[in-house]
Amino acid sequence: MQRRILLQIAGILAAARAGKAQQTAVRDAESGVTPEQVATALKLLKLDFSEEQIQMMLPGLNQSLKGYEALRQLPVPLDTEPAFSFHPGLPGRKSPDRAARFKPLLRRSSGRSWQQIEDLAFWSVSDLAPLLRAKKITSSALTRMYLDRLRKYGPKLNCVITITEDLALEQAATADAEIRRGKYRGPLH
Repeated sequence: MQRRILLQIAGILAAARAGKAQQTAVRDAESGVTPEQVATALKLLKLDFSEEQIQMMLPGLNQSLKGYEALRQLPVPLDTEPAFSFHPGLPGRKSPDRAARFKPLLRRSSGRSWQQIEDLAFWSVSDLAPLLRAKKITSSALTRMYLDRLRKYGPKLNCVITITEDLALEQAATADAEIRRGKYRGPLH
């Protein structure tokens, strides 16, 4: 059985138990997830499992539920600020004192030649970046070329839902202005 399905079931059951806890003043801490509750959750997810499979799920679901219950018991003051960053450092390792700075890898041009902008349609970002940095092509020109290709091939390939042309051209013009001012942000600029 897929881990994703177990997590979905555990989430539904945890939410159901939290709602039940709010409705009743007394809560039985020892009670676990019942096969009937699992069957109901599976029905909500439009999944079909045998009784034997449901019985196999119960220990894992009850263990997950205990973990959720333990998290709910942690005291979190109302003035606690949310965590805006995650630092998965290993114990005993010190993090750098200052933030890392991005230094774009300035790759040289691949030496490939092109005559018209459509020749660039299948070039990789790392091949296009030196052209943008050297101002041999603009973000706006590339964006217009790709927008034209989307209009031309989108209906044939059935691969386009919404084209946000104005936003794309505005962002490309902003990138071009920054590059002209010498602020090159890297290959995805």
